[in-house]
Amino acid sequence: MKALLLAGGRGTRLLPHTAVIPKPLMPVGNRAIIEILLLQLQGAGIKDVVIAVGYLSHLFKAYLGNGERLGMTLTYVEERQPLGTAGPIGMALDQLDEEFLLMNGDLLTTLDFRRLLDFHVSEKASATIGTYPREVRIDFGVLDIDEHKRLISYREKPKLNYLVSMGVYVLNKASVAPIVQPVRRLDAPDLMIALMQSGAHVACYKDDCYWLDIGRPDDYQLANEIVSQGKLLLPPDLP
Repeated sequence: MKALLLAGGRGTRLLPHTAVIPKPLMPVGNRAIIEILLLQLQGAGIKDVVIAVGYLSHLFKAYLGNGERLGMTLTYVEERQPLGTAGPIGMALDQLDEEFLLMNGDLLTTLDFRRLLDFHVSEKASATIGTYPREVRIDFGVLDIDEHKRLISYREKPKLNYLVSMGVYVLNKASVAPIVQPVRRLDAPDLMIALMQSGAHVACYKDDCYWLDIGRPDDYQLANEIVSQGKLLLPPDLP
């Protein structure tokens, strides 16, 4: 099975860091974020990866090359304009297998990719979304009212629990082919909704893992802290 990694974004929320280096190439510990992901994929038996690049694309090619250093085969598709979190599929479709992994190139996780792939196949799904539980604390009293503006309940600073997308998907090539186009912007939520509306089976997978979307300076600082403190181990036996 092959994978498509998304690494074309500008990472504006991490400025000024990303003014000179793309977010997936920023270091966590002694490895770039995307390098950690690639080695995790290799450990799951996925050694053929397409990387969608755009912003400062030459830095990815210079640092990662063809993947030989990592024991992998890396190829690239280049976004001439931002295509969203699913649009690059259209450019890479002819390079991907019938079932393939799609994921953001700027996240940190201990997700077991092999178990995710096995779940997708067992479900015979057109798409499988990797999910993660999130707790959101509301710092106010939340009021529930009826149509007559009468109070039904009053919850003081409640905690709300959600399942969120990890930015990791397994997709069936034949299912997504009619939806994606080579140069049309498309985001992953819109792709999932389009599949669901077509009657396709969109499964959700939950694993007991760690996940961090490195989108803000605080997230990046946290990522380095948990690695330096040994709370999150990087892939073993790195070359």
